[in-house]
Amino acid sequence: MKTLIVIPSRLSATRLPNKPLLKINGLSIVSHVFKKAESTNIGEVVVAAEDQEIIDDVKSNGGQAILTSREPKTGTDRIFEALTKLNRSDVDFIMNIQGDEPGIDIEDIKNLNKQMTTHQAKIGTLAAKILNPKMYDDENVVKVLTNENFKKNSFPLAETFTRKIETKNNIFHHIGIYCYEIETLKKFVSYKQSKNEIANRLEQLRALDNDIKINVALAKSSPIGVDTNEDYLAIKKIMEYK
Repeated sequence: MKTLIVIPSRLSATRLPNKPLLKINGLSIVSHVFKKAESTNIGEVVVAAEDQEIIDDVKSNGGQAILTSREPKTGTDRIFEALTKLNRSDVDFIMNIQGDEPGIDIEDIKNLNKQMTTHQAKIGTLAAKILNPKMYDDENVVKVLTNENFKKNSFPLAETFTRKIETKNNIFHHIGIYCYEIETLKKFVSYKQSKNEIANRLEQLRALDNDIKINVALAKSSPIGVDTNEDYLAIKKIMEYK
């Protein structure tokens, strides 16, 4: 089974302008993510971006990148456009890794890929145990409700993804990495954005609303996503200290 890793990225984030190009240890955030993805040895890695500045940065740091249009509404739509432009028919899975999580654990990425191939799943994603109780009430933290608790090497199904919770049972912090079986990715992008997806600002709900199952692998921990300047300074401090 062959996996292609695609990292969607764009400069137009409203809360933290030029986020992908912010530097940590002299290297941009998006290039850190590229190098992490590459070090998993799962397969080829490509950054898909709508901004030439990101393409230039990734390539100057030894990475592969492809320019996409400004039309994609979500990261998944962007990776599908990249796949079409790359014209690759020799891959079984597409791994979508967020370009703003330079602290993502390499072993978690490898585990998700392994679970996808073992279970021949349609879509897989990651979640971590919630250790900070404040995360339950924070609507910026996306949660996933699974149909059962995690056991060793289990790959339970997601019941739903939410920003607000009604129960703490089988609720985990969702980590925005997805692995798609190719035909399922094609099906996903053929559907219009669902009302649920738009209302909650969660693209994965488009899959569930169209009866596409999503399996969830347990991550070792929650990486810090870079959404605000505070996040950037926090992860910068951690990574520069290391």
